Amino acid sequence: MRSMRRHRIKLGVSSRLFKGWTIEETFRYAAEVGYDGVEIVPHALGKPVPELSADERKQIREAAAEAGIEVLGLHSLLVWPEGFYINHPDADVRRRTQSYLVACIDLCADLGGKTLVHGSGSQRTVQPDWDAGRAWEDALEIFAICARAAEARNLVYCLEPLRRAETNFINTVAESVEMVRAVGSPHFKVVADCRHILFNEPKPLPEVIVDLHRQGCLAHVHVNDITGKGPGFGDVELTSALRALCEVGYEGYASVEVFDYEPDPRTIASRSIGYLRGILEAVTS
Repeated sequence: MRSMRRHRIKLGVSSRLFKGWTIEETFRYAAEVGYDGVEIVPHALGKPVPELSADERKQIREAAAEAGIEVLGLHSLLVWPEGFYINHPDADVRRRTQSYLVACIDLCADLGGKTLVHGSGSQRTVQPDWDAGRAWEDALEIFAICARAAEARNLVYCLEPLRRAETNFINTVAESVEMVRAVGSPHFKVVADCRHILFNEPKPLPEVIVDLHRQGCLAHVHVNDITGKGPGFGDVELTSALRALCEVGYEGYASVEVFDYEPDPRTIASRSIGYLRGILEAVTS
């Protein structure tokens, strides 16, 4: 077994938590409470991705550096603006979507990020009158293009399996791995979201995460409770999952992504990182 004394797991937090904050305020607070990186939701930047100028991108990157924190990557790529869909029967919709996702990849690289997470359940759900096989092939084509664009910018584009309440397309880790294998690129992998895994998978959370890592498919982890609260705020204990990641030598990010914003961003962010750091110190001591 690999020694766990010097784990290299980095801790991040989603900018979605800090609704109404400027990105500069988000960077400063996240750094103040000890996060290594911020995972940016593009629509929180206030403009469609292609409209963000080179100067604006430079300012964001410099603001992160000044705060002493990394832009670890982007997620929630297709939430806004409307009109994008990875497996829509209309080829024009898919072309616009492809172009926008490539623009997201370029933005991520311009900001110094390394990882993009593709969730966006409502922009991939297969409608009742669509052909499911065709939808799979259309999504595969777009993901293959994203993988090539990610390779060109030295990034990793990650597919996120989502719970069935959010989409009917790619819910399980096995389905995500199947798509990753079909794309066949080291720049296209899977994100393990603890909440979605707890909803979707019959195996225990640590087994699922470690299996993904051992298959060479894991590039990112979202840490959260099944309730949508932050780590340590609900009933799910993450000790076994973090211990397993340390044991296999995972060196990526574990990023806090929540959907319940009570009581407030500061409390959630500070208590979540305290909970995670406490676990990591305990399992590696």
